[in-house]
Amino acid sequence: MSKKATIGFSEEQAQLLEVATTFCRDKSPIEKVRSLLEDERGYDNAIWKEMAELGWLAIAVPEEFGGIGLGMAEVVPVVEQMGRAMMAGPFVSTTVAAQAILVGGTDDQKQKYLADLCAGTKATLALSEPHGDWDLGHVECTAERTGDTLKLSGRKTFVENAETAELLLVSLSLNGAPALVVIERSSLPEGALRREVVIDETRRSYQVTLDGVEVSADGLLDPALTAAALAHVDLCASLLLSAEMCGAAMSCIDYTIDYLQTRKQFGKKIGSYQALKHPIVDAHVGYEQARSHLYCAAFNFTQQGEGEAATRIAKAQAGDALSFAADRAIQFHGGFGFTYDCDAQLYRRRSLWCENQFGDAAYQRAKLADLLL
Repeated sequence: MSKKATIGFSEEQAQLLEVATTFCRDKSPIEKVRSLLEDERGYDNAIWKEMAELGWLAIAVPEEFGGIGLGMAEVVPVVEQMGRAMMAGPFVSTTVAAQAILVGGTDDQKQKYLADLCAGTKATLALSEPHGDWDLGHVECTAERTGDTLKLSGRKTFVENAETAELLLVSLSLNGAPALVVIERSSLPEGALRREVVIDETRRSYQVTLDGVEVSADGLLDPALTAAALAHVDLCASLLLSAEMCGAAMSCIDYTIDYLQTRKQFGKKIGSYQALKHPIVDAHVGYEQARSHLYCAAFNFTQQGEGEAATRIAKAQAGDALSFAADRAIQFHGGFGFTYDCDAQLYRRRSLWCENQFGDAAYQRAKLADLLL
């Protein structure tokens, strides 16, 4: 593995960034974000359809399966701008589910699912369990195969948008080894979903009880490719969460600077005081460093060794950048910053959620140490 970091930004990324910036800014103003906090679905289905029509769900899927034929690097600027606008929805989970099928699915499964996912079919990831281990190979939910049927048992947690998803990508233990299966939401019985109370109220998270659920074995991804698929899912999700956090960090900094340039104390704008000026500069430096690591990870994503190392660095740096920026935003807004009406708390909640999905900064750095040492 090369010790020299490389970074690049393609013409396709630039075009997608420009379109996504305008779309997300116009479709997800902060007033819309707050109105959706009380919405049962948690996102605007009409906007989801527009995203599908724009082809965003097809970006990283080969043309032979109904996609555009680009890569995960081109998905990054889209998710970055979604994070900047605090836009909710199943975009990341659907994109990652498609990647899992692309890497671990059979030819028939690719033909069956990928075109529909590109067209707007919603998918979610059921990979987390109550034990809380970020190692995706640690699976306690089980499946027993009888002929062409799988009987499932166990519980999954932090399953985003499970109520509105049409497909679930579920990790299971089959014959003592991890396995992945695509199941239809309609196959879950009434009462299988329980809404979870999570820190990020822009999310809709569910616990899924699989006890007694029987599904067709046709949805079982190739067992020989499960390890590769899980590793790919881990890195894809980490990359896109990094993008989301980088976008949110920039938006949080902009929000704070606007306040510092407006609020006056002792006849002076509070942004003129070094005690506030210097930390917000530190926040911006942290954001720029995180964004550089993000696009380094995007550029090297397909490179063996370099791609994983860069992605883990990006996830750790983005988490640090957003949490620091959000903490400063709360602090600088004074007493108002600790109220529900201050948007600063939305960014802090977002950082806590994203950091703790697929491994926080400490976990990423531990994995990175194993790669480098």
